[in-house]
Amino acid sequence: MAPTLGDTAPTGAAPVPTGPAPTGSGAATPSGAAAAAGTGRASWHRRVAALPLVYLAALVVLGFVHPFLPTWRWAAIHLLLLGAVSNAILVWSAHFAAAVLRAPAPDRRRAQAVRLGVLNVGVLAVLVAGTADRPWVGVGGAALVFAAVAAHLVGLARRLRHALPARFTVTVHYYLAAAVALLAGVPVGAWMLVVDDAGRPRLALFHAHVNLLGWVTLTVLGTLLTLWPTVLRARMADGAVRAATVALPLAVAGLALLGVGVLAWWRVVAAAGLALFTLAALVVLRPALAVARVRPPAGFAGWSLAAASGWLLVALGTDAVTLLSADDPATAADRFGAVLLPLLVGFVAQVLVGSLSHLLPMVLGGGPAPVRRRTALLERHGAQRVATANAALAVFLLPTPPFVRITTSLLILVVLVQFLVPAARVLLTARR
Repeated sequence: MAPTLGDTAPTGAAPVPTGPAPTGSGAATPSGAAAAAGTGRASWHRRVAALPLVYLAALVVLGFVHPFLPTWRWAAIHLLLLGAVSNAILVWSAHFAAAVLRAPAPDRRRAQAVRLGVLNVGVLAVLVAGTADRPWVGVGGAALVFAAVAAHLVGLARRLRHALPARFTVTVHYYLAAAVALLAGVPVGAWMLVVDDAGRPRLALFHAHVNLLGWVTLTVLGTLLTLWPTVLRARMADGAVRAATVALPLAVAGLALLGVGVLAWWRVVAAAGLALFTLAALVVLRPALAVARVRPPAGFAGWSLAAASGWLLVALGTDAVTLLSADDPATAADRFGAVLLPLLVGFVAQVLVGSLSHLLPMVLGGGPAPVRRRTALLERHGAQRVATANAALAVFLLPTPPFVRITTSLLILVVLVQFLVPAARVLLTARR
């Protein structure tokens, strides 16, 4: 979910593409992908790119067996966020940080592999705990997730401390803030596994907000600075870096106010924090809109990222209404489902799928021809997939009969399968 640049970091408002992945505001070139094979990067991504795909495939399976699993909603949320998205963030944000800081990736990625291993053992333990009612297994799993993300945070901080000044350093600052947010949210989630008291709704609201808006959304906002113009093959908008730099403290302050507000149930404070976070998102998205006006999205990745940005704003607006209209934390927690659907399906899932569709062909190496074939495969039926997913989600959110909701949810699963099948083919053929 956290897409990345190539090994060469951006150096100007419209740099010449020099690597297999985005360089800030120019299009990635297939010739750079050929060079990736010699650096070991292609081999690394062939090994780890399957991790998010496995969790997404598990979501499809869950969609068909959920009548037999009472906790399927909880499982679906954690398969997407803790499984697919967290793996993507650990892999791609490390890669992106190396690019923007102009620091070459290490020849041996043992530390990163260990972090991913620890993360996934923890994720599996949490999933087992939530579905089989083994709370202390979940606490142990949460501890492993905490350790993996803490190590990720330390690695990013060390790389930043030893890096030379770079124009896009702010992106790594977003990643650091996002990791701190997750480290605040994980212990609360673990506590909720073993304690069920009157304070649980407040903890649930805190856990959901700092993880979704902190860990996920901050990572996405920091990445869009360079990913978006690269996907559109356009010049970066003037002032985009300045906007991202201004927005980060606004987002962090807003997230802090929101967290305190829901824990203490000070609705006005929580709403003020959410408004500040929304303002930060708008500040980041404004330059992205300026780029899109000059060169509109013309493929699946661009359309997915654009639609996801729209759903983010819808979710934030819905969240504000939910918080302000609720008389107590329990009511707000019950109504948070109206926020989760557009945020998870409309924003998070579309960012993840759209980003991987753009990045996977570039980092797997092999030269221009394989890159073009992989891109064509992942972009196939792009307009239909984006239109189907977003129309289905919009209808699902309306007060419709059960059979309509079942149909629209199946359509969303079909669109996910339409991504997973070619993505699996891309990884399998890249290994040959």
